[in-house]
Amino acid sequence: MKIRVDREACIGAGQCALVAGSIFDQDDEGLVVLLDENPSDDFVAFARKAATLCPAKAIALDE
Repeated sequence: MKIRVDREACIGAGQCALVAGSIFDQDDEGLVVLLDENPSDDFVAFARKAATLCPAKAIALDE
């Protein structure tokens, strides 16, 4: 799996960092920061949950 984020679409809700803190973080402005674009299989479910919860749909998963 490869993860892509659209920082221009991000509204800083922070759901991604809450459910998948090892994959996503937020910068000083609250925008998404991608920490791991190719997470191990152990973290795929967290990445999917983060993408689902993102209100701006700023997270895309290429599986």
